[in-house]
Amino acid sequence: MRRIMRTPLLPATAKALAKRQADADAKCVAGNLDVPREWGAARKTRPLKTVHAALTTMAGHGARCMYCCDSHGTDIEHFWPKTPYPDRMFQWPNLLLCCAECGRFKGDRFPLRNGTPDLVDPTADNPWQFLDFDPATGVVVARYDLATGAESTKGAETVKLLQLDRREAMNDYYLKTWRRLVAAVTAALKQGAPDAHALSASLAEADDHGLLGWCFSGTGQKVAPFSALRASYPDVWEACAQAFA
Repeated sequence: MRRIMRTPLLPATAKALAKRQADADAKCVAGNLDVPREWGAARKTRPLKTVHAALTTMAGHGARCMYCCDSHGTDIEHFWPKTPYPDRMFQWPNLLLCCAECGRFKGDRFPLRNGTPDLVDPTADNPWQFLDFDPATGVVVARYDLATGAESTKGAETVKLLQLDRREAMNDYYLKTWRRLVAAVTAALKQGAPDAHALSASLAEADDHGLLGWCFSGTGQKVAPFSALRASYPDVWEACAQAFA
């Protein structure tokens, strides 16, 4: 999973979404809101097609799912599910790009803790504050929280809901990405005094699954060869960490 930077919508699109939400809110108050029909009708309109295009651009190369970063993102996903939370159905901060498998696993399930989502939102959270990666197996797991002496609750709920630790094909692809990143850093270290710009470009090209966030801000910074890069070339490390913040 990677951190996704949310971009602003065009004013006309934002206005169209606001109108759709106001109409849905009015129907909800009147007791005649059919959520699937309302969304289905809106999804065919130009503003929602523009929203989909904006999410695809935000997702970056390959337009991968914003949850698993593995499969292609196929459609608009509601972080807060639209059926139990119709008041967020057309809210731009609530819309993500999702693959069919993650969408099927998540459905209308949405863990809350004290009214706050217990699910990682890649457009609002740094996923690797809550998730961890096992470079030996390629499996994504919940990060151990030193403050509580237990797994991150949000990380654990995210892994459980999206079955991130049980999707063997996805884990294999994460492992392949990790190996490419290791190769890039190892090659740079062998050169001596690596060029930060060239290394950043090489790493960005190799990272299909958002693992650079784990490498530079998660526990991956303690794992070789990234630990060696940090210890031997702190300036290069800092430049790369800023590039992938």
